[in-house]
Amino acid sequence: MTPLYALHDVGVRFGSGRGTIDALSGVHLRIEPGERVALVGSNGCGKSTLLRVLHGLLRPSGGQFEVKPAVRQAMVFQRPHLLRLSVQTNIALGLWMQGLSWRRAKVRARMALERVGLAAHALRNARVLSGGQQQRVAMARAWALAPDVLLLDEPTASLDPRAKRDIELLMEDFAHQDRPMTLVFASHNLGQVKRLASRVIYLEQGRVLADLPVDDFFGGRVLQDSYPEAHFFVKGELT
Repeated sequence: MTPLYALHDVGVRFGSGRGTIDALSGVHLRIEPGERVALVGSNGCGKSTLLRVLHGLLRPSGGQFEVKPAVRQAMVFQRPHLLRLSVQTNIALGLWMQGLSWRRAKVRARMALERVGLAAHALRNARVLSGGQQQRVAMARAWALAPDVLLLDEPTASLDPRAKRDIELLMEDFAHQDRPMTLVFASHNLGQVKRLASRVIYLEQGRVLADLPVDDFFGGRVLQDSYPEAHFFVKGELT
């Protein structure tokens, strides 16, 4: 099976001279269709940088990055940027810019809002919605594009428990719909990772130090014996 993404010794470097920072270093990864991949690690470990490389927002400074031809992808950020327009228009604009007629874009936007339970808010100003509702708008905007891959950067980090559960349910739904999406998401919430991921990638200082099925990552002996840094992270301890 052709992978969606293949990274060979990928690095990302910011700055120059003494101010150089290696945000990613020597990353080797393959992500296959249908996977639910969680990126975990402490702040600054490279999770967001890796997501941005996958989405084409950052070009690697070194190594080789390959994307399956014609793969469709969308990205949801921790804090969605919404225009001071109606909820429906915020979604329809992206579809219109991709070539849909404005009429078809509005119909598709309405379908997306129904999918995330916000159809009743279609004509409200998107900026006045709660944080959880705004994140659901972002999820609707992504779903409307019918992507093969959904990339999410800490999508529930600033939400209350109920709103977090709403987003998790949508992620799970998108991963198991008739045309399932591949999920790649960064999270500090290990409970969320257990619930949603099929595979866990642990990063530290820009390097991938563990890449395991979710059951092995949280299973104890495999992680403790072979991946001590990730083991300490799961236990909430510093190495």
